[in-house]
Amino acid sequence: MKEVSITNKDVEYVAHLARLTLNENETEKMTQELSAIIDFANKLSELDTDNVEATAHVLDLKNVFRKDVVQDSYDREEILKNAPTHDEACFKVPKIVE
Repeated sequence: MKEVSITNKDVEYVAHLARLTLNENETEKMTQELSAIIDFANKLSELDTDNVEATAHVLDLKNVFRKDVVQDSYDREEILKNAPTHDEACFKVPKIVE
């Protein structure tokens, strides 16, 4: 893998695109920090991953959505009897928008 190095010019270009104004010290600091990140990424690419199974996530996640199937629900009258005010089919709430 080709090693990438970050220069002050790269940082100034990215800062320009991000509409950031960096002074000379900030540019130098950002160059060092980005270079450290790139160096670490390059070091990771040196790892032998030939026998490592590709994963999309480190945890064994499963879809928890249930199938969209029509089924019996709660009895409307039972639910409405707990409401402070209601009509035949709905809860009544105070009007909050004029």
